[in-house]
Amino acid sequence: MLVKQAANVLELLEYFAREQKTASLADLCAHFGWPRSSTFNLIQTLVERGFLYEPKARGGFYPTGRWLALAQEIASAEPLPKAALALLRDLAETTGETIWIAAPSGQHAVLLSVIQSAQAVRYTAEPGKRVPIHGTASGQAIMSQMSPAQTAAILRKAVFERFGPGTPMSVEEVEQSIAESLRRGSFRSASAFSRDLGGISVPLVLGGRLFSVTVAGPLFRIESRMEDTAIEIHRAIARQLGDEYLRKNVPNLHRLLE
Repeated sequence: MLVKQAANVLELLEYFAREQKTASLADLCAHFGWPRSSTFNLIQTLVERGFLYEPKARGGFYPTGRWLALAQEIASAEPLPKAALALLRDLAETTGETIWIAAPSGQHAVLLSVIQSAQAVRYTAEPGKRVPIHGTASGQAIMSQMSPAQTAAILRKAVFERFGPGTPMSVEEVEQSIAESLRRGSFRSASAFSRDLGGISVPLVLGGRLFSVTVAGPLFRIESRMEDTAIEIHRAIARQLGDEYLRKNVPNLHRLLE
């Protein structure tokens, strides 16, 4: 049984996702063929609840970031697929470094699951830690699987703050880094967000959700092993997700095992 009011809200969201521009009451009535009174009531309800706003007075309505915030909260609480957890354990054993899986959260990448290295000198991270999505290997790996519109929206809002000598400081640097990393087959950072930390990341797409898996450790130990570590990540992905996983799910990433 179709609940009309719920269906109308979903159709409205799909409309804005497709058109990506403001729409007036008249625009929406004409597009959907909805009665003016019920369209007005729907819009006003969404405005009052903080889901729609008018960027300019009488310039039409557009969704607020509240939709995104709610979706991210829901997604962040969803259990990781078993294969992803198996991948973490695999890499922890083969690399001996700290391993995590991250997901997008607005202008950040948030660490969802972490296995700490057992080595005395190691990088320490906890689940829930957030890092700039545009300025880290974990974040750029995630961005590489987003649509151009999503990437552009993130970069428009990015704050280019210097955290270390490896921090990208412009939109152009981020775009170049992503393109080069895809051609190389892995994303790398060296003192980009945390000084003296090195990280190697690969994007993952699981159940329609975007993630990245990262191997990180002290730069003095990991810098000379970045290529070998990237190959280890690809091998672990093949073992846990299948030989054809990257080709089918991350086709724009160069595959290091071919």
